[in-house]
Amino acid sequence: MSAELTAQKPATKPDLDASAARRLSGWLRRYKPLPGIPDELMDASGRPRDQWLSFLGELAEYREDEFRSRFELATRHIRDTGVSYRIYGEENERSWPLGSLPLILDHREWRQIAEGVEQRARLMEALLRDFYGEAKLVADGALPAAALTGSVDYVRAMSGVAPPGGQYLQLYAADLGRGPDGRWWVLDDRTQAPSGAGYALENRLVLSRAYPNLYNAMNVHRLAPFFDAFRKGLAAASGRTDPRICLLTPGPYSETYFEQAHLARYLGFLLVEGDDLVARDGKAYVRTIAGLKRADVILRRVDADFVDPLELNSGSQLGVPGLLEAIRAGGVAVVNMPGAGLLESNALLGFLPRLCRRVLGEELKMPNVATWWCGQPREREMVEMNLDDLALAPAFNLPGGDGALTRPRMVGDMAPAEREKVLARFADRPGDFVGQEVVRLSTMPVLHDGRLEPAPFVLRVYAAWTPQGFQIMPGGFCRTSERLDVRAISMGDDVRTADVWVIDEDPVEKVTLLASKDEVKVRRILGTLPSRAADNLFWLGRYLERAEATLRLVRSLCTSLMNSESAIHTSGETLAGLQRLLIDWGALDEAALGGRALDAARDALHDQKAYGSVIYLVRGARRTASTMRERLSADFWTQLTALEAELAQGAQNPLSEAEALQQVESALQILAALAGLAQENMNRLAGWRFLDMGRRLERGINTCRFARTFAADEATTDDLDLLLDLADSQITYRARYLVGLARTPVRDMVILDPFNTRSLAFQVTTLKTHLETLPALQDDGMMEPPLRLLLPLSTELDTADAGGLTADEIQAFEHVLLRLSGAIADRFFQQGANAAPTVKLAGLA
Repeated sequence: MSAELTAQKPATKPDLDASAARRLSGWLRRYKPLPGIPDELMDASGRPRDQWLSFLGELAEYREDEFRSRFELATRHIRDTGVSYRIYGEENERSWPLGSLPLILDHREWRQIAEGVEQRARLMEALLRDFYGEAKLVADGALPAAALTGSVDYVRAMSGVAPPGGQYLQLYAADLGRGPDGRWWVLDDRTQAPSGAGYALENRLVLSRAYPNLYNAMNVHRLAPFFDAFRKGLAAASGRTDPRICLLTPGPYSETYFEQAHLARYLGFLLVEGDDLVARDGKAYVRTIAGLKRADVILRRVDADFVDPLELNSGSQLGVPGLLEAIRAGGVAVVNMPGAGLLESNALLGFLPRLCRRVLGEELKMPNVATWWCGQPREREMVEMNLDDLALAPAFNLPGGDGALTRPRMVGDMAPAEREKVLARFADRPGDFVGQEVVRLSTMPVLHDGRLEPAPFVLRVYAAWTPQGFQIMPGGFCRTSERLDVRAISMGDDVRTADVWVIDEDPVEKVTLLASKDEVKVRRILGTLPSRAADNLFWLGRYLERAEATLRLVRSLCTSLMNSESAIHTSGETLAGLQRLLIDWGALDEAALGGRALDAARDALHDQKAYGSVIYLVRGARRTASTMRERLSADFWTQLTALEAELAQGAQNPLSEAEALQQVESALQILAALAGLAQENMNRLAGWRFLDMGRRLERGINTCRFARTFAADEATTDDLDLLLDLADSQITYRARYLVGLARTPVRDMVILDPFNTRSLAFQVTTLKTHLETLPALQDDGMMEPPLRLLLPLSTELDTADAGGLTADEIQAFEHVLLRLSGAIADRFFQQGANAAPTVKLAGLA
């Protein structure tokens, strides 16, 4: 392979000299290429493509260990930041499978691709205008009506509705494959809710980190201008100067949830689920902590059939009741327009060349795979006669079963029983099928298990509408398969992805999404925090604080087993109190009372079925955090997933006393790092306040329980010493009191001391500050229920005497905090009918 590449190097390009060619040959020998040259390395005349010669020649400069370490270092970013995807039906996410070599395209070839995709996007927009408008193409006989109405993606409720913003198709994508003759073909059109653009962005980030010098030297076109144009196009669709743009996601169990969160964070959009939105009076609103706020543009990643359970799929829990009525009223621009997924039907492919000439007056620049819709007698007969040579594919996006297909299949490859069902359905409902020419996908070079191999690939190219027309992403989302005989590629076990480099001869402009100083007005407001995000942040704080408190209890169990002067020597009654607390919190079973301390420590750490165990709480925190990745830093997510992984690894084998203590200390250090990240790296906006309120409320409740258990009237020295340790106040106490442990000063420090950051009084004061800062629903000067509930407790703590505090009084404090949790949820986490707009009252001053 290397000899063939070197021998056929074009003499007209002196950029790869004989020395570089020798280095390239050595690099290829190093990676032991299998027989067969990847198609992308050679052009139609059989000569090596210049861009691949340049790229592989530059890679040859790296030592083998340097090349591997560079890519491994870059891909560590994937693991640390949780870049992932999910296969439909699986509970757990998978790490993103990025290949170490990009797909490289010359700018001249790319220009032809971009022109073909841009024309196709214009054609799709024109077809949607006709299909949901005057329907002249059907009326004039240019297209059979059944080719439209037979599709489940045809939304009749949108017929005759002009899209707010004037555009049906804001984002279009085409899946492309290169044929054996070197020509590009359209395999599929993506108009419903095209995915993958965020992953293309992530792929670029990783590979540009792996080969920064090579990336800059090859003049790779940047992706930022495309996303900037896309964002401006969405803003233009709203018709407002400062629109609120939301990205509607199916939720954290969506196959591409990470990408949706990544795009929302990168573009500055609100990531919302259906329950976050309300349609009222012909408009769409976001439920926020400050009431209902107008949603101007909704970029949907939910299929059209699920966006409105009132008019479409009544079983949908992903959509917004009344959303279609808001679209009809012009109160919200939904992108892409519901019903745009109709154009993904294979039944339309065979008509596109003729429709392009009729609608645009142009020849179709980029052909699609030859397709015959079997809803027409002549085409059906032709397909029947050539079933052994053609692929049979679904005409529409129908569910599988009863002989229906969900992807292209060769009849000869089917099992006899399946073939019989498919052919029976074909005879009964021929309009559900199309026949398609079998096209072999071109291959690109990939590194697999240390060998250079050819892999079939599909390239998804994106077009975004702007006021100046459609703009094409210079690159795209590339998927490769380990199987050479594939015709369609979707994310699965044998699929990887690749970055796509469009290279130029001249240096490219370095563009970012940063706006000029004159384009943005300075603001210092709380911002719009959806109620669901506030809810999740609040519970993330509670989960983390509860996990820390449980770890402190487990640490005391471990130290009770060690003969060390620095350990807390717990008596039998004190040890029983520890176990009772862990039982009450759901970390231990009732049978653990009186058992071995080490067994209790292991169970409280690793029992995956106990709702109060540390690993259960940390997984709850991770699940909660995964629903709002766009609001958390990469460092926060890295630390949280590292904590979960460390606990899961420790659960595999029984731990000794020292090992259990070591794991507890390590987990506490990670939780301290998470608290530090939240304290130092989060802006003091509403999101941070809810995260901190969750922590403060949980810490206050825990402190009350600790004090009731270990600071009762009959408390021993061991009890008081343990309470100070659980409240992380031993150093402060010993510096303040030289006479030793006494019940009243310990109670004062843990319950009433406003200067102790671990005391109940400090938590209440901090909660009061947060509640006073958060926005009110009604601007009438009246106190809202959470603050009204908290103020009496604050006053009581300010005036209480530690010497006279009883266990019943401390329990009463705890009950107030529990009621406060419910009051915060009722006021800020607005769901269902209690969602209300902000009301501003005008009156005399």
